Amino acid sequence: MNEMSESRYERGKRKLAEIDGEVGEAVIESLADIAPDFARYVVEFPFGDIYSRPGLDLRAREIATIAALTAMGNAHPQLKVHIRAGLNVGLSRGEIVETIMQMAVYAGFPAALNGLSAAREVFAD
Repeated sequence: MNEMSESRYERGKRKLAEIDGEVGEAVIESLADIAPDFARYVVEFPFGDIYSRPGLDLRAREIATIAALTAMGNAHPQLKVHIRAGLNVGLSRGEIVETIMQMAVYAGFPAALNGLSAAREVFAD
């Protein structure tokens, strides 16, 4: 199927699988019983619309996402998912650690420390 005839949902499911594999599907399935519409929105907007855009490759998008989630300081589960995604799209552990450390400058040491804790957990898996 070409991209022009794919629905946002179909495009999003394909991109989600490419980035997150089974972990991404598990996140979507975990929403099915409480908020199936929200699960669809997560597939359609971030993955069907944003991640599918040209202009940045998946490595760059995951660096930006890891940085943003680290800076938020309160998104530990989502940060772990995106650290795994970063590894899946070709980021090295070193690149992920450097991205998180860079956030100490803009988000503070506590946010960076929390991000490094998430990375340690993912790397241990």
